[in-house]
Amino acid sequence: MKKILLTLALLAGCVLAGNAQTYPYQDKTLAPELRAADLLSRLTLEEKASLCVNGSPAIPHLGIRQYNWWNEALHGVARNGSATVFPQAIGMAASFDEALIEEVFTAVSDEARVKHRQADKNNVQIYQGLTFWTPNINIFRDPRWGRGMETYGEDPYLTGRLGMAVVRGLQGPDDSPIRKAHACAKHFAVHSGLESNRHHFDAQVSERDLRETYLPAFKDLVTKAHVQEVMTAYNRFRGLPCAASDYLVQKILREEWKYDGMVVSDCWAIPDFFQKGHHEVVDNAVMAAAMAVHTGVDVECGQTYVNIPEAVSSGLLSEADLNRNLLRILTQRFKLGEMDDESPWDHLDPSIVEGPAHRALSLKIARESLVLLQNRDNILPLAPDAKIALIGPNANDAEMQWGNYNPVPKTTVTLLDAVRKRMPDVVSFRACGILGHEYMPAARGRFAGVSEMSEAQLEDIAKQYAISIDIIKSYAERERKSQESYLPALDVDNVLKQLEGIDIVVFAGGISPRFEGEEMPVQVPGFAGGDRTDIELPAVQRELLQALHKAGKKVILVNFSGSAIGLVPETESCDAILQAWYPGQEGGTAIADVLFGDVAPSGKLPVTFYRNVEQLPEVEDYNMEGHTYRYFRGNPLYEFGYGLSYTTFRYGKPKASKGVVSIPVTNAGKMEATETVQLYLRKPDDQGGPDKTLRAFQRVTIPAGKTTTVRIPLDDETFLWWDEKAQNMVPIHGKYEILVGGSSADANLKRLKYKY
Repeated sequence: MKKILLTLALLAGCVLAGNAQTYPYQDKTLAPELRAADLLSRLTLEEKASLCVNGSPAIPHLGIRQYNWWNEALHGVARNGSATVFPQAIGMAASFDEALIEEVFTAVSDEARVKHRQADKNNVQIYQGLTFWTPNINIFRDPRWGRGMETYGEDPYLTGRLGMAVVRGLQGPDDSPIRKAHACAKHFAVHSGLESNRHHFDAQVSERDLRETYLPAFKDLVTKAHVQEVMTAYNRFRGLPCAASDYLVQKILREEWKYDGMVVSDCWAIPDFFQKGHHEVVDNAVMAAAMAVHTGVDVECGQTYVNIPEAVSSGLLSEADLNRNLLRILTQRFKLGEMDDESPWDHLDPSIVEGPAHRALSLKIARESLVLLQNRDNILPLAPDAKIALIGPNANDAEMQWGNYNPVPKTTVTLLDAVRKRMPDVVSFRACGILGHEYMPAARGRFAGVSEMSEAQLEDIAKQYAISIDIIKSYAERERKSQESYLPALDVDNVLKQLEGIDIVVFAGGISPRFEGEEMPVQVPGFAGGDRTDIELPAVQRELLQALHKAGKKVILVNFSGSAIGLVPETESCDAILQAWYPGQEGGTAIADVLFGDVAPSGKLPVTFYRNVEQLPEVEDYNMEGHTYRYFRGNPLYEFGYGLSYTTFRYGKPKASKGVVSIPVTNAGKMEATETVQLYLRKPDDQGGPDKTLRAFQRVTIPAGKTTTVRIPLDDETFLWWDEKAQNMVPIHGKYEILVGGSSADANLKRLKYKY
């Protein structure tokens, strides 16, 4: 800081031609840090405080524009009009495809730059900026957590690898003089449910679980991908709110990992410090603001920071701490080019937004996200002339496919749309609802009741979603038609009557983001406040599937969900099960392509599918024992990394030489297909550690009948392991077992003893 101030002193007072004075912060040739330090020196205390909230006002006399830090891009530029909707994050994780995910988020940041250019740069509102609070890299440790669908699954290594791909795509090249956008690693740390208690829960975990499970992805994004923002979590950690934890923010993030980017709070998390029934660690808003600023939370999403001047004047907060934080904020604004009028991405054509290339990309990753869980007697792929019916509550639900934190696209291809394109006369009807005959307001679509609204009300909704009234009406009409076929209660006899002469029934079921998600006003059987209270398929769907099976129908279940479903009875009543997640606007086409064999399924589960909740520890137990494939000691229904293909892959014997593991993989089937080869590590002498843990993976496409030798390099990071003395993850020398195969199940893995 002293060096910066000395440089500024030499630059101060420079004069341009025409006697128009300019200041160092206005000089585009200077480094962003120098410009930021000069601008900081010219601000009053009140102005400084105003720049530390997400909705930062303009300061006209210094040429500072209004800017809002809050924007979302979980799987597309969200809440700012139509944009390409890619599959939900958990679905993209099932692809295990880093390169494609980076390509997806490059497209997302391209669309973001177009939208930002179209906004009023002097008046940037919420969801119009270049700072995206994405990705969510929390560990999906329990399928009952409602927001787990926003993550990249339950494994720290996979989450880190895919999270870094997101950061690279959003932020662009590290060496660019102007950043393309910001990514944000959230929620730091030890946050993975429940929605109902996040404002008062105190997460207590061992140092081993912290360092081995909850922190590795954050460390990867900070130290390798150079993410520019980190968001703190709502919950407490060892007694203190995460936004007030010196251990997390200062010791680990700043000191250990040398992070020099911004720290932001989750929205209205700072009031949790003092509000009754929440954390209640301080008495009032002034003390809360002082605590968060002192800890190093640069930007607050909320308004508690308006109390910063009082905190300084009362001696609760040092202005030096505020200046330290604000210097980071201003530096980032200059690095984004937001303070100036130039951008290397000004050439991007607005037609790319939800254009053909990006929709094709959405289709490509949707295909890769689909996981074939069961395929009895190879009923799939379907013959082109198969006599089928398509029924179920999710067959024609566009909004369900969007997931949450989503854009609203101009068009969406549902499964019914895609099947009708192939089979115009296909028999299709809803047959039952997600939960049965109830149709609760909480479960209705975003645009329900539009037909009864006034033009003024329609304009309000259009403004809220930043889309046209025509788009709203089109989706409302789709929902109205869907509800016309809605039956008030399950009538099995009527369903079977309509299916007379049909041999194969494709049932589009599962759940919906209307029931699972972030802090939702939902209290219905199986769901509470966005979380789930059990993991079974809803009873009405289970009953119907069993009736179809009993009637002699061949049943293909297409399961839509953002989380694992307990499908034990469905393994008996259904001949095939395809996990579809929430697959985005091209999801219907992707599913049809797999069902009819145009594309071989290649997705792998990024989470464990348990048999039932009885296999799980208490949901508020954040210790890893019993959670995820790494510490689960039972027999799951479908293991992490599992996924079938339309061919069979055979693994040969692995060999290790000069730090590389080589394994021959043969496609023993009749069609080209893609396999994700997974390498796990086990340390036999670590009795309290994980059973196995993922340390590498590679997607390989192998022609029918051919063998490919897959080579996986090993390095020091491969052998990071918990060290009790260091109280950290460090490379540990010793004896290991290397396990290679197509899933995490021991029966599917080839073993190799290895000494590191």
